[in-house]
Formats: sequence, structure tokens, C-alpha cells
Amino acid sequence: MVRSVFTQSSLYGLLVLLGVVGNVLVAGILSWGFLQQRSIEQSDFILLNMALSNLLVSFFRNILLFLSGLGMEAFLSQSWCKIFMCLWVWFRSVNVWMTFCLSAFHFAVIRRNKPAPSAGLAPGHASQEMRRLLLVIGLVWVVNLIYSLPLLMFSTRGSLNSTETLMVISSTTRPLLGCVWNFPSRYSGLAFATVSLVVHEALPIILMLGTNLATLYRLGMHGRSVGAVQESLPRRVPAERKAAKVILLLIVLFIVPWGTSLVSLNYYNYNRGPSGEYLVIIATFSNSLFIALSPLVLAAGHSKLRSKLKHLLKRGGPGRGTAS
Repeated sequence: MVRSVFTQSSLYGLLVLLGVVGNVLVAGILSWGFLQQRSIEQSDFILLNMALSNLLVSFFRNILLFLSGLGMEAFLSQSWCKIFMCLWVWFRSVNVWMTFCLSAFHFAVIRRNKPAPSAGLAPGHASQEMRRLLLVIGLVWVVNLIYSLPLLMFSTRGSLNSTETLMVISSTTRPLLGCVWNFPSRYSGLAFATVSLVVHEALPIILMLGTNLATLYRLGMHGRSVGAVQESLPRRVPAERKAAKVILLLIVLFIVPWGTSLVSLNYYNYNRGPSGEYLVIIATFSNSLFIALSPLVLAAGHSKLRSKLKHLLKRGGPGRGTAS
């Protein structure tokens, strides 16, 4: 039993460490590029926010889960429990919708048949596009915060032997730091868990799949009708198709662990049974897979990011140039 717990904690700790290091590198390289060039491409700005949301989930939830698995016994006050439960749901929800923003942005770029604004375009046009993106990204953070605020009323500090009787997909998968959900009734808790599942899990997943498949379809249509599109577009199709495949891989990497966590936690919520404990363990691992592996996918598919990462490893500092 002790060996099994040690193995689980070690594997989970490896996932958490991989997620923290990978996302720190992604966020650091993109931030350094912005400081050097005083500009940032819109897709990189979305990736930066996605990496930041990954790090917030890791620092405020996954690392604490890892320490808890090692036997750390720490308990927050009731007020801090309310704050942390709210933060867990907020950061996780932002993480989901930020992943959708990346897919939606790439679809919008392909749909208008021209590159996204960057430093090379007219300053006025680029700034207008960036302001629009800032508004969207800001809304993602603010709207999800507003959604999470009511949870301040539905969480509390449990006792030493408390067990979680309800699992909300967006939150932690076990009592952490002594914090548990405290809904007025089991039915109201299940109602919230269901709404959370639909609005912050199922809906963005469906939208991600729809926008990415639509992107691949439009790229295929452009490839078959070269004469009917802009002259510069055919040269971009291979690069855009590669970007679409990277984003599709990110979405699949998001959906598979999400589906595993979804099945596990819904079985726990509605059926329980002797396998409930093992399903919660599976859900805990599943919730960390995307955060751990998404930086590797970006490093493999994002040429500029990969180039800067190689430069960082060779010279010991972020590069000043960009790769084509």
C-alpha cells in the first residue's frame, strides 16, 4: 500500500514538475520576445495567457495536491478555503476557454484569407486588432471570475476526517487544505456540477472541435482552388495547415484527459461504489496531463518558439532574433 502511494505521488509529481517547467519556459520566452521587440503576435499573446493559466492551476492546485499526496497536513481557515475554492474554479475555467480562443483565432485568420496583424502591418490596423484581442482575453478572465464568485458561499473548511461528497469538474478532485464544498443540498450541488460541466467543459470542447475542423476544411478548399484565392495565400497554406494540426493535437490532448476525468467524476457523483477512490485518482492524473504535455506540443510545432528555446539552451539566455 505504501509503495503504491509512493508510486502514485512520484508519477503525479513528475507531471506537475513537467507542467511547471514547460509552461515557465513558454511564458518566459514569449514575454522576453515582447520585451525585446515591443510587440507580440496575436497568436503568441493567446499562448502566453494559456501558459499563465496553466501555471496558475499548477501553483494553486496541482502542487498542493502533490504535497498533500506526500502526507502534508495543512488546513486553511474557513475564509481562505472560500478564496482558494473560488480560485481553483476560476483558473481552471480560464484555462479551458483560453484553449478555445487559440482555436477560434486561427479559424478567424484562415476565414479572412490573410495573415493576422503583427509588427509588420500598419500600426493603426495592428493596434485595432490587438485592442479587440485584448478585449476578448480580458472578458475571458473577468467573466470566469464573475462565474466563480458565487462559490464563495458554497465552500467551507471541513474537519480532519472530511471526505468530498461531490466533485465539481473545474475544481480539485479531493479535499485539499481541509476545504470542501458546502451546497445547501445534494441536489443543488449536482445542479451546479451539471451547469459547470455544460458551460465550462462540454461547450468549449464542442466549439474547439468545430472551429478546428472548419479550419482544416477551409485549408483543404484553398489547396484545391489555388487560382481563386489571393496570390500570397497558397504559400501560407502549408504553414497554416501545420498550425491547424498543432492546435488539433492540443485539443485532442485536452479532450482525452478531460473525457477520462469526466467519466470518473460523474461516476463518483452519481453512482459511487468501491471503485470511487480509484476513479478520483485517475481524474487527478487526467486533469494534469494537458498542462504537463501542452508545452511539449508547442515546442514541437511552433517554429519561432522552438528556435528561441534552442537558442536559450545553447547560450543560456533568450534569443533576440526570431525564426522564420
